[in-house]
Order: sequence, then structure tokens, then C-alpha cells
Amino acid sequence: MRARPLFLLPILLAACGKAAPPASTDGGDASAARAAAPTTSPTAISHGEAAIGPALTSPDRAADAPPPPTASYRQIRFVAAHVRHEVAPGVVYEAWTFDSMVPGPVIRLSVGDTVDFTLVNGGPIPHSMDFHAAEIAPDRAYRNVMPGDSIQFRFVARVPGAFMYHCGTAPVASHIANGMYGALIVDPRAGRAPAQEYVLVQSEFYLSPPAGPDSTRSMDWSKVLDAFPDYVVFNGVASRYSTNPIPVVPRKPIRMFVVNAGPNRISSFHVVGAIFDRVLADGFGRPFEGMQTWNVPVGGGAVFEFALREDGFYPFVTHAFADATKGAVGVLKAGEPAGTPGH
Repeated sequence: MRARPLFLLPILLAACGKAAPPASTDGGDASAARAAAPTTSPTAISHGEAAIGPALTSPDRAADAPPPPTASYRQIRFVAAHVRHEVAPGVVYEAWTFDSMVPGPVIRLSVGDTVDFTLVNGGPIPHSMDFHAAEIAPDRAYRNVMPGDSIQFRFVARVPGAFMYHCGTAPVASHIANGMYGALIVDPRAGRAPAQEYVLVQSEFYLSPPAGPDSTRSMDWSKVLDAFPDYVVFNGVASRYSTNPIPVVPRKPIRMFVVNAGPNRISSFHVVGAIFDRVLADGFGRPFEGMQTWNVPVGGGAVFEFALREDGFYPFVTHAFADATKGAVGVLKAGEPAGTPGH
């Protein structure tokens, strides 16, 4: 009997454009030597200093982790924008975003790095920023930014790990469910061992019926409160890495940074055909070794390190299979296996 398509999930054709991520999301020069962090910031917190431009276009979404930073002082600027986002083929959602991306851009730092962050609100309602990697007074930095305004604040990354960032404007579940979240990676000061590195952000979509001439969807608040998502996804699109498997080299170390944005569902992360050599939960601490599956809580993150022992197709999922069936599934393509993914 022929292998059936992986979990019978929909086949997704990538619909995003090919533009590169905005240069403003990475303030470091990759060719420059790491510099000492400055001792002063323009202001501890400020409003209105950043010009507001048009909404950005959405780039394609690879799972590759950005390279480790070379500069220890980072200027990062996000624009909050309401844009249309394709969750699955033909399913278009009115999303709220950072830099017109769901999830927002991946940020990578090293312990001790200083971030000067600016949020510009190009949307029609208040938004804000909450960095789980920052140790900072929320009432000072995570304040609401009104439409047409901006805010700037500064923090130092002290703890290594895989962290979530998200809009913290009330009701927070609404802003997260609409797409305002992303991953922030902090490396140990000495760096990490070489590996093939990827970033996955699990999240959920709660859809209203299609409406308007373009049959777009919006958030169904009652579904959010009932924790009953229509789609559970990695990196914003249902089954996107099933249609386009992630190529990896077998028998070489792989490192996956997994962040669970929720807003409701636990990620029971598992790679079929592999055992995790090490799992580092959230930030620092002793790694867990020889793990088959690891729960990443809502608002949490983990670092998974492993290798694939032979050529083949290796699905990765949340082992809560109702959620995998709703789109939280992808495939690692190790080497040059024959055939197509099937499980």
C-alpha cells in the first residue's frame, strides 16, 4: 500500500514574497568586530522620535536561525502594522504584526549585549512590546504606544536561552492570537558549539467566517477564550515545512530553537525518528539528556540538540496530534532520500 501524505495535512504553496527582511531589524554590521556596549542611551524612554513610514511587505519565511551577532550594541526598530497574512492556501487573515511578519523577525543576541529598541505604531489601535529576555520595569518600558506614536527603551540581555517577545497590550490574548509575537535567542557569552540551526515559533489562529469581497478572516474571540483554534502552526503558516521540507545534513549536529507563542496550546515538541541528545529549557540550567519529547509551555522556549542518524524524511510535530493535524507539523529532509515524505 502506498504511503499516505504526511498526516493527511493540506499541501501548502508558499505565498509570501521574496523580499529580504528589513535592514532596520538588525542594527549590527556582520563584518564588524564586537564593540563594547555604550554607557548611555539617547533617553531611558522616549516617544515620537521615530518617523512612521508605509506598511512593510511580508518576506518569505525560512526556518534558518540568524548567525550569532558580532556587535554587542544593537539598535532594533519594529513597525507595528496590520496586514493580510495567508495562514493556509486560500485562507487570508487580517493580522496584526511586527514588521508585517507572522511571527515577527527573529532577534539574536549574546549575553551582555545592549539593545536600544524602538517600536513605531503604524496600526490603527494601541500596541506595545514585551521582551521575555529583558529584565526591565514593565510600567516603564512595556507601555501602550498610540497610533502614529513611537517608544524607545534599552535593556541588557543577561540570561541565555530561547525567549518569546509579544505585544503586551490588553487583552493580551487578542494581540498574540492576531500575530504579534516572535522569537529572541540569547547565546552564552562564549557562544554555542557549531550546528545546523533553525528557529520554530508555534502559535494558533482562531478564525471567524470569511467576510467581505475578498473573503478575509479575522479573530473569533469566543474561540480564543475556549482554546479552540482552527490552525496550530510553525512560523505562521500551516504545514509550511511539510510542503517544503527543511534540508539538513545527516549525522551532523542540529540545534532547534523552539518558542511557543500560544496563546493557549502547549507544544509537545517531537522529531519522529530522533532522540534529543540535549534539551535546554528556557534559559540557563543543566540540560536534560536523552529526551524523546519535551513540553514547551505557552510563553516559553527550549533549545533542542540532536542528530539524524541516516538519510531520510523526519517529521517534526507537536505530539498533541489534534494540533499537529491542524498544521503544527513539518519535515526535516536529511541527505538525499528517495521518494517523498510519508508517515
